[in-house]
Amino acid sequence: MEFLNELVSDMNHLVRDHLPLILQGLGIIIGALLIGGFVKWLLFRFLAIYNRRFPRYWIAGVLQCLDRPLFYFLPLLVLSMVLPVVPLRPDALEVFRRVVEIALTCAFAWTLIGCVYVVQYRIRHKYQLDKADNFKERKLYTQLQFVKRVVIITIVFFTVCLILMSFPTVRKIGTGLVTSAGIAGVILGFAAQRSIGNLLAGFQIAFTQPIRIDDVLVVENEWGKVEEITLTYVVVRIWDQRRLILPLNYFIEKPFQNWTRTSVELLGTVFIYLDYTAPLEEMRKELNRLLPQNHLWDGRVGILQVTDFKERTMEVRILVSAADSSSAFDLRCWVREKMITFLQQNYPESLPVTRTAGPSESPKLPFVPMEEAVT
Repeated sequence: MEFLNELVSDMNHLVRDHLPLILQGLGIIIGALLIGGFVKWLLFRFLAIYNRRFPRYWIAGVLQCLDRPLFYFLPLLVLSMVLPVVPLRPDALEVFRRVVEIALTCAFAWTLIGCVYVVQYRIRHKYQLDKADNFKERKLYTQLQFVKRVVIITIVFFTVCLILMSFPTVRKIGTGLVTSAGIAGVILGFAAQRSIGNLLAGFQIAFTQPIRIDDVLVVENEWGKVEEITLTYVVVRIWDQRRLILPLNYFIEKPFQNWTRTSVELLGTVFIYLDYTAPLEEMRKELNRLLPQNHLWDGRVGILQVTDFKERTMEVRILVSAADSSSAFDLRCWVREKMITFLQQNYPESLPVTRTAGPSESPKLPFVPMEEAVT
């Protein structure tokens, strides 16, 4: 009975002396979080209304990319400001302060990463790739994609360092990560030479730009477009929707074809192998009649030439121009079909034939006696 009486007495003392402080502390913490959430809601409400009346790309980017990060950052920021008035014992307050600081650091890093995505959103909506002459846009996208990844990795690295340096026992580790970056770089360079080489190749590709996003390439005997450039590899979307993955070093060390390096305009070739009796002038007239009928032809080049002679056929090359590589491919296929149809219907004898002569058709030579042949 005495034990129970003491337990009840201690509980009454705890409730009478400490419960008000606990409730007061909880009220301050919950109130701070609610105020931060209300500030975030008010800010985004104002931006949403303003964006509806005066649309801006950067405001739309903030509404899309910073919604979740600021949902955590602003309440934690308000909580850290009112933390000194929370009625806690010094040791408990120190632990709680450390937890809030770590959470606030992570939320701030998330907000900075969100700002990077806001910049990306702004650029991608101002400079569109879905137009014929997108040379400037592809150049900008390539640099943006690489720089974005480098900035995000840097933010995460320094966030981890700051969190480590907030603990006295592991502060040396955090300080060492910052001050010994050069030594670590040398060690990692020996341990992962190919990865570092790919990273340096990424910098070179991002700023010298032998390839860009949406460039048309012929690589490893495959035709495709550059879909993605990461820190270590390049994704090429092949015409049949396969993906070709190549390391960045490949585009520094090996040759490849870039059909859109300086311009998206291309010349397309159509080769036709015909008999020597083919009517070249009539074919030129037909080509000049056909090309204006197709919107894929841009009107720059449309010529027909004999470029080679074979044993049984002659090589006729048709050269046409188009606004981009996809249009050039479709235009070449269309010209082949139309020209072959024209020859089949009007000059079928000009298509390749094989001529043979039997023994009965061989030329007969006059008989000469042996004696006369010797003399």
